[in-house]
Amino acid sequence: MIDLRPVAYVIGRILIVLAILMVAPAIIDWRGNDPNAAAFAQSAIITGVVGMTLSLATANGLGAALDVRQAYLLTVGIWAFVPAFGALPFWLGAPGLPPVYAYFEGVSGITTTGASVITGLPDLPQGLNLWRGMMNWLGGLGIAFIAMIFLPIMRVGGMQFFRTEGFDTFGKALPRATDIARQLLIFYCTLTVIIIATYSALGMNELDAVVHGMSTISTGGFSTRDTSFSNYSPAIHYAATVFILISSLPYIRYVQLMSGASGPLWRDAQARAYLRWVLTAVLLLAGWQIWSTGMRVEPAFRESLFNLVPIMSSTGYGMGSFGSWDGVMLVIALTLGIVGACSGSSASGLTVFRVQIAMSVLRRQIRQITSPSAVDPVKYDGRTVEEDVINALIMFISGFIVILGVLSVGMTLTGVDIESALFGVWTTLGNVGYGFGPLVARTGSFIDYPEGAILIMTFAMILGRLGLMAILVLLLPKFWRR
Repeated sequence: MIDLRPVAYVIGRILIVLAILMVAPAIIDWRGNDPNAAAFAQSAIITGVVGMTLSLATANGLGAALDVRQAYLLTVGIWAFVPAFGALPFWLGAPGLPPVYAYFEGVSGITTTGASVITGLPDLPQGLNLWRGMMNWLGGLGIAFIAMIFLPIMRVGGMQFFRTEGFDTFGKALPRATDIARQLLIFYCTLTVIIIATYSALGMNELDAVVHGMSTISTGGFSTRDTSFSNYSPAIHYAATVFILISSLPYIRYVQLMSGASGPLWRDAQARAYLRWVLTAVLLLAGWQIWSTGMRVEPAFRESLFNLVPIMSSTGYGMGSFGSWDGVMLVIALTLGIVGACSGSSASGLTVFRVQIAMSVLRRQIRQITSPSAVDPVKYDGRTVEEDVINALIMFISGFIVILGVLSVGMTLTGVDIESALFGVWTTLGNVGYGFGPLVARTGSFIDYPEGAILIMTFAMILGRLGLMAILVLLLPKFWRR
């Protein structure tokens, strides 16, 4: 049997922190004489009591470090259990969402998906908009820790490749996990402050700057406006794009940078490919818009840049005529959303690293047709990729495609049209956040999806956030036996 006490204890401590953080939006609403402050107070009490109960009841289980099975359960528990408490303010207060929809909003925030079932965002209590940004920020920080420390150990979708590579700086091992976490926290908080200050200096009001700053660093995508970034200045669009790109690069490179090693960041094969691919897509799409619609060069480039970068980075911001894209433009957007940004960041999708390896494997298979006896190992950034990494990676990619299809079919069984079903699963499984299709067109949100479809998309967000296998492995009886 698996000892669940260490897992429950950690989740309990996280809930206590979550309860304390709920005090901030409660104070903001209270100072603004908004009755929604009571909903945050109730949510904080419920969350704090449950967290303290879990922590006290399982404190006797502390001792040895978590094993791999406990690490799986902890990561799944954080992104499946904690959002239920983060969703309490959406249910107990404004906008008074039904439990299923409130949980969707909570999961979307913590997994940094950015999909929303709330309309009329500017009319929400200020504390609630702040809480949405805080959930994105907390989720991005948690994902950073998981991506750097847990996923390589858990061997999820080829991430074991980074178990040695990610923590190696010119042959010198990085400090212990606690030191890594400390450096990452400093970087994350510092960049958050810089983003907020930049947005404020470029014209955003205080609340917008804070919320968008937190959802940018986390590539979360929650906004204070139904129109996302459409009504902001070009300077803000370009600044946000730069910050999104920075935030979607591998976190380990920034820890190495803070340790005095800048070389790994500039030489990172994944980061270079990511920037090259997204720039190529932007130029292609901008050229297509200029040729097909007669749009001027700068607006075409900016609209393509600001929409494609958030899609590939799974941030989910949007502006301009993005919602009416079709044909070539929509195919490019769909492809980038599936590929995603960098492994080891808060971005989701297949990720550039996995796609690079898959392309190398395909090239090897083609070469072996003409030279079947040749020894032809797959290499990545000068290093040989072991077969177990390749197998895990191919399984991940295959699983992603199969799950995308199965969940899309499942969505249609709830009464959703095929276009809305496909893009609903695409945006949640890839943690993209932006929707297409008839059910999204009316409000720009997912509020018109039936409850059954909302549950499927909620499950897809958690699946996509944890790399599919981290959840699917829990379904194996062998996992629960020693």
